Order: sequence, then C-alpha cells, then structure tokens
Amino acid sequence: MTDQVRGGRRRRWWSAVAAVGMLAPAVVPPPGTGAWLSAILAALALTVAIRAWPAGRVSLSRAAGGLALLSLAADCVAVGKPGLALLWLPFEAAALLVVLERVVRHVPGPRVGVVGALVGTAAVLLPLRFTLHAPRTGLAESVFAASLAFFPVACATGVGLYLRSLDGRRARAVASARREQRLEVARDLHDFVAHEVTGIVLEAQAAQLGEGPSAVGAEEQRALLHRIEQAGLRALASMDRTVAALRGADGADTGEPPPTRPHGLADLPELVARFASMTAAAVALSLEDEVTGVLSPEAGDTAYRVVLEALTNVRRHAPRADRVEVSAGLTADRSVAVSVVDSGGAGGPAHDLETGAPARGGTGLAGLAERAGALGGTLDAGPYGLGWRIRCVLPAPRSADREAVRRP
Repeated sequence: MTDQVRGGRRRRWWSAVAAVGMLAPAVVPPPGTGAWLSAILAALALTVAIRAWPAGRVSLSRAAGGLALLSLAADCVAVGKPGLALLWLPFEAAALLVVLERVVRHVPGPRVGVVGALVGTAAVLLPLRFTLHAPRTGLAESVFAASLAFFPVACATGVGLYLRSLDGRRARAVASARREQRLEVARDLHDFVAHEVTGIVLEAQAAQLGEGPSAVGAEEQRALLHRIEQAGLRALASMDRTVAALRGADGADTGEPPPTRPHGLADLPELVARFASMTAAAVALSLEDEVTGVLSPEAGDTAYRVVLEALTNVRRHAPRADRVEVSAGLTADRSVAVSVVDSGGAGGPAHDLETGAPARGGTGLAGLAERAGALGGTLDAGPYGLGWRIRCVLPAPRSADREAVRRP
C-alpha cells in the first residue's frame, strides 16, 4: 500500500470523526432546527477541509463551491434561536479558512478565482448568521464582525498563494530535471551506442563490398567478426546501464552504475586504438603528458566526448579518409585544446564546403558546443585542408583547484 493511499484513508477516517463530533451536540436536548442546521454545515465544512480530493467525480473546486453556497444561503435564513449558532460557528470558520487555503493552492486555472472568491466571501460573512438574527445586534455589529473576519481570510489567501508558488517552482524544477535527464540519456545513446553501431555497420559494409582491411583472408575475417562482437557488446552494455538508470529515475537506489562513467583525456589512447582497429586510415594520437588530470571531471568528459563524436563523424562522413590525427595539448594561456583532423578521402568531400556543414548528421556537435560553452570553452568545426577539423578548447582550473581535482 502506497503512502498516498494510506494518507487518503487516514483523511477519510478523521473527517468522519470530525463530522460525528459536530453532529453529536445537536442530539442533546433541547433539540432545534437551528442547531441541526449549524451542526450539519460545520460537519460539511470540516469534511471538505480534511478529506483528500478528488473523491470519485467530486473535485475540490466543486466541493468547496457547494459548501460556500450553502454557507451563504444559511446566513440569510433565520431558523431557531440565533444563540445556538455560536457553538458551531468557530469550527465552521476554521474549516472555511482551511478550505480557502487549499482552494487557492490546488485548484487549477481560472476556476481558482471564482471558487476562492466564493469561499472567502462565505468566511467573511459567516458572523452575519448570528449578528443579523440576534435581537440586540444590527447592521453596525454585522459590519464590525465581517471586518474582523476579513483579516484571517486574507492570511489564508496569502498562505495559499505562497504555497502555490512553491508548488509551481517545485514542479518546474522537477520538469527541468526530467528534461535534463532525458537529454543526458540521449547524449549517452548518441555518443556511445551510436559510435559502436556506426563502426559495426561500416565494417559489415566493407566486408560485403570486399573493401578495407577485412577483405584479405580467413584470419582477417575472424578478426573482423571479433571486432564486431566487441563493439556490439559495448553498445549493449551501454544500453543496459541506460535502461537501468531510467528504471531508477524515481530516486530509488537500484545499485546499478550510472549510464556511462565519466571519461577523460587518459581514456583517449584506448578510444583511438579501438577506432584504428576498425578503419583503413592511418590514425595518429598526440597526447601531451601535461594535460592528463588537468581538467575537471566535467571538462575531461566533455573533451572525451568531442573526440568520440569527431571519430564517429569520420566513420559516417569521411569513410575514405586515409589519415586521422587526434591531438590534445596545452595552449599558450594554459587551456587544453583537443582536435581531430581527417584528410577527407578520395571518394568526394565528406562535408558540404559551401555551407560549412556536414553532408549528413544530427545535433551531436551542437550539443557539445553548448556543453563546452557552459564550461567556459569553445568548440569549432570546419573545413581544414582537404578534410575537416573539430577543435575544442577548455579552460583548465587554477593551480590550487588542479591539485584538488587530482586528489582521489
């Protein structure tokens, strides 16, 4: 049983207890119609104030609006001795204030103004049920009593508006967090799964066409199948971690690792070696020793994803490139520059040189450019010689912060 169901049952139980408590004094002699009317209205008001709504087809706005209309109608009717109303008026007044706060906080759209105005008016005019019908009170006493009732009504309205603003802020924060989570999952699928699947597709195409390093014999065919198997296993593992993270998106601890662990510049040799084993191009990596561990974890992961996206684009848009150069080093201002340059290949330009955009592709580089900009860096992509270059510059932390980054 969920907490919400248990809470609803407790609210129904307490509302029934409150209703019985309001109706019980009306049974005690001397009975009277006025006593029953005041007791019933107080019981209804407490029920609306305590119960969880909606209840079946009855929403909070309908229940509160009906209660307010009944209360206003009872103010205009003189039934029995007016002094009997004083026993139940405080309970009804308190219940109307709670109902007003709940209406202002929870009722959606334009209905909140209509229903809130009805409930607020009923709470302000509630003292008239006594002052208009008692023999020694008149208009002056009625105006004074209504003026006194206006202050708690204003306070209840203010509390409802404040809580409504907090609820709206919380809802926007949750929506933003969910959107960011979806974008992160999309980035992981694009960066890691798409990279491996692209390699699998290109290897299979090369084998079918009798091209590339896999078309020279049985040994190479076995190596090809092994590379495809390993790439498929890596893609499946990444997808499994992503699905596990989505299943635990409600905040529960599933014990599973995050969708993808943060990578860094130290992971580039393994990435480049894996890419080199699945392409006919000559692949070179230039990685300065000074850059390893310099960037923050977020910046290091961004640099790794830039190289991953660039190599994926080489596979997709420049399959006949004969050389790919990956480099990572420090700039003159001690920032870290990461670049991937391809030769384009003899099979035609890999990119549209007139528009400066890839011939095909998605939004991977645009997302990485936004991510680099959020870290204070830049990302540029464009024609370079006969091919294409992607270059990302990320600022390194200050020396004091750098030591903190390197500590385990």
